[in-house]
Amino acid sequence: MAKPRSEWVPNPKLRAVREQQRQQSRKEFAADLAATAAELGENVGVDARLVAKWEDGETGRPRHVYRRLLVKLTGCTEDELGVGPAGPGTPSERPPPEASVLPVDRRQFLASTMLAVPALGWSHQRVDPGLVDYFRKQLAGHYEADMMLGPRALIATVVAQCQLIGRLLDDAENGVRRSLAEVGSAYAAFAGWLFLDAGDPDGALFWHGSALELAHRSGNVEAVACSLVDRAMAHTDLRAGAAVVDLCANALGIGGRLSPEVRVFALQQHAHGASLLADRAGVDRLLDDAARLVDRVDVEVWGTACLRTPAYVEVQRATCYGRLGKADEADRLWQQIIPSSPAVSRRDVGVWTARHARVKAAQGDPEHAVSLARTAAAITADTGSARAARELAGLSRDMSPWNDARVGRELADVLAPVTRGGMYG
Repeated sequence: MAKPRSEWVPNPKLRAVREQQRQQSRKEFAADLAATAAELGENVGVDARLVAKWEDGETGRPRHVYRRLLVKLTGCTEDELGVGPAGPGTPSERPPPEASVLPVDRRQFLASTMLAVPALGWSHQRVDPGLVDYFRKQLAGHYEADMMLGPRALIATVVAQCQLIGRLLDDAENGVRRSLAEVGSAYAAFAGWLFLDAGDPDGALFWHGSALELAHRSGNVEAVACSLVDRAMAHTDLRAGAAVVDLCANALGIGGRLSPEVRVFALQQHAHGASLLADRAGVDRLLDDAARLVDRVDVEVWGTACLRTPAYVEVQRATCYGRLGKADEADRLWQQIIPSSPAVSRRDVGVWTARHARVKAAQGDPEHAVSLARTAAAITADTGSARAARELAGLSRDMSPWNDARVGRELADVLAPVTRGGMYG
């Protein structure tokens, strides 16, 4: 319940720092604070209304995470900002655990960071065309790092670069602006992927929406198609098969203007939608079409993984077969795919191995399932992949017939490091 206005205790110190030291409006100050949160990887939302509540005393002392952001942004101590234990808030408040931080309002986050050019003290300037190539090279490195490190190590960096591109867009001249919007779409799509792999499908949908908007601004039909498929990927994790099929069909409907790499990307994701709808024939037809195009792929665009993932199409087929309950066929494929995977595919190998373990459980081979789970759990703990963790959670359910047996207890021990980390519920 909100405090009555008569109980509000204003914070003149914080207001003075904002107005006199930084010479910013509340909106501008909130935008800088949100940018600091993104830089530090803090998943919190900030807007002018929240700053007003702190300054006017409508709320008590800001939570610990906000105090840390205020100190980082301003260079002042908590006492100098009026948010210390002796400040105008609640003197006896103890810092709450970080787990109590509320999820970010992503619409607010985008408005206050990626698009808030004036709020960050940004001065209009000429945007050099060479920056487009710079961002593309950076993104290629992020793709490689993601395969080895997983999402949590990269989210803050990629979101910060999305912000930077957003600030540059409106200063860029027409031709450069289109190219920058195109690479910005790829960055936003990659941010969506990272949120998806970190177990936040709502966050992924938000960033995929941003990618789609930027793709339309670029005027590049392939960027639009990829954005539709990226959005379908988030719906696959939500098991919304009809949405996946519709989005991919629309992407493919762009027709002959699509390059082989984009068509492969759309076809394989369409197959995942078909598997969610129990359409085995559709899965094989779509993946066979994709396989016929793979040899024609000679470049990677907008994050499509054809060239980064060996046996790309067969990985999708094995996943779809596992989802369809075709355990023997999936098992044969995983036995071929996983041993031949390069070291840089560590994160993906963790996901695939967890899926293979589920297949072995479905075949009634719990010992082999536990052996595979041990490998998958170790990789999952290192990379923070929520996709892998979700597969291991599924394996735990699949192995329930053996819960009271030695192998069931062994599985519980194997999965403990992942479950203790709260990576799945």
